[in-house]
Amino acid sequence: MTIGLAGKPNAGKSTFFKAATLADVEIANYPFTTINANHGVTYVRTECPCKEKEKTCGKCVDGVRLVPIDIIDVAGLVPDACKGRGLGNTFLDELRQAQAIVHVVDASGGTDAEGNPVEIGDHDPLDDVAFLNREITMWLYGILERNWMKLSRKIQAEGLKLEIVISEQLAGAGIKESHVNAALIDTGLARVDHVKWTEEDMIRLCDAMREISKPLLIAANKADIAPRENLDKLKELDRIVVPTSAAAELALKSAAKSGIIRYAPGDPNFELLTEDLTKAQKKGLEAIHKVIERLGTTGVQECINRTVFELLDLIVVYPVEDEGKWSDKVGNILPDAYLMKRGSTCHDLAYQIHTEIGDRFLYAVDARTRLRLGEKHELKNGDVIKIVSTAK
Repeated sequence: MTIGLAGKPNAGKSTFFKAATLADVEIANYPFTTINANHGVTYVRTECPCKEKEKTCGKCVDGVRLVPIDIIDVAGLVPDACKGRGLGNTFLDELRQAQAIVHVVDASGGTDAEGNPVEIGDHDPLDDVAFLNREITMWLYGILERNWMKLSRKIQAEGLKLEIVISEQLAGAGIKESHVNAALIDTGLARVDHVKWTEEDMIRLCDAMREISKPLLIAANKADIAPRENLDKLKELDRIVVPTSAAAELALKSAAKSGIIRYAPGDPNFELLTEDLTKAQKKGLEAIHKVIERLGTTGVQECINRTVFELLDLIVVYPVEDEGKWSDKVGNILPDAYLMKRGSTCHDLAYQIHTEIGDRFLYAVDARTRLRLGEKHELKNGDVIKIVSTAK
């Protein structure tokens, strides 16, 4: 699965990306620092089950397990990107790969609609939220509307299923048949003859498909310098909003990598490991301490975790081969952690491990209770499961 980082230029996306991945990317105080998308790996933080055993797995730190996921930082989006303005076409093409979006918003209001620096508080971050949604919606509408008259007649003449035709037209944008179906129901257009749809109807449908296919969380970035009223307005939105300081997270990750502090992503504090610091380092760490004291955390890890566990509703499952030792054949404890959709079954897990194991599935075993589980047994977050199959 892939999380996409979206937003206008200069909102802090590249800083967020570097903080989340420690990848070597360019960060600068001007629009379009990112031209080609940056691809990297970040991690979801979860509690490791090995704490329940006498021997630890060696894949976690103090019981904190980090499960890898893909993340992509795409080019900054400016108004009318859906018409090809700026790097719009590149942005939208890259974004189709994402299953969810973290919209990095400059909560400080210190950059205008196109990402140019202005005075703190001069720009309303709510405008940025509305414009991103609008651009993605109109991008979908542009693709659908391009051949709609032809498609509409074909549906009517050949008796085709509406949701299949629309999903095929929008497949390149990551739209599935289930997304179209849900959007048709949500908008009430499922009950309206498609040949009578107006432009407004089609835009409403595309807006619903965007919301369903690309669930979105807002990282209210630069929260450490944002006016209180800006953060309050963002928090009133009907979606997940996380006050964030990507710059603080990047500084903490860099200091931890250098052995200056002990810090795990998402921790509400850090521990100093040396007194051998320059004045600038001391001053910087003191300032960051105040930031996370005020915000709770830097917000970066919370954004990633809430995107995965709340927006996408995924769970973590640990497949093992030895249900007694919770290990693989050679004794590695909890060697793998799989992210799966809530509601997934033991049979789904078998297929996730390997197609042949899924095809030759017999049953599963709950490693905690040693109970045998059938193929339709629904998995829970943190389950440790052995799959039994006839596959070699």
